[in-house]
Amino acid sequence: MNKTRLEAFSDGVLAIIITIMVLELHISHGTELAALQPVLPVFFCYVLSFVYIGIYWNNHHHMLHAAHRVTGGVLWANLHLLFWLSLLPFATGWMGVNEFASTPTALYGVVLLMSGTAYWILSRTLIGVEGTQSKLARAIGKDIKGRTSLLIYAVAIPVAFLNRWVSQALYVLVAMMWLIPDRRIERVMGENEEG
Repeated sequence: MNKTRLEAFSDGVLAIIITIMVLELHISHGTELAALQPVLPVFFCYVLSFVYIGIYWNNHHHMLHAAHRVTGGVLWANLHLLFWLSLLPFATGWMGVNEFASTPTALYGVVLLMSGTAYWILSRTLIGVEGTQSKLARAIGKDIKGRTSLLIYAVAIPVAFLNRWVSQALYVLVAMMWLIPDRRIERVMGENEEG
């Protein structure tokens, strides 16, 4: 099966997710900078979620670039990832409107944890199709960064009920870990071009 349709569909869904999130930014009445203060929590949540969608888009693109075949299992694993990412606008909006309250902050973490888990499942499904000796399998390796991210999300969820700001800091930490694009796949794909 050709992966082009999968990539195009995924790109479209991610673009719609970003569009839905930006529609949550309501225009303030007033011309002074102080009029923007009520929308700052929603704006900060939007920025964090936009970064996360960008991270997923970037890494999804690289992972599919390294893959050669798409199966029905890969399609379902990809839909599973898109499902969890599609909940990000709701979690983002709820957290922003309620100014980072504990329960919305915890739910945001659940969506991030499930999105990360779904991405891991997609990567394992692709490796199953490509083989354990494939470029993709070599590039992903033990995926320490991915596993660390899941662990941090799992810690941040209950921490949200103790200190929501620590939880928020953990979400930002994971985003910072991934902000610089993951070069593992680029490095492995570049080996064959040089050799």
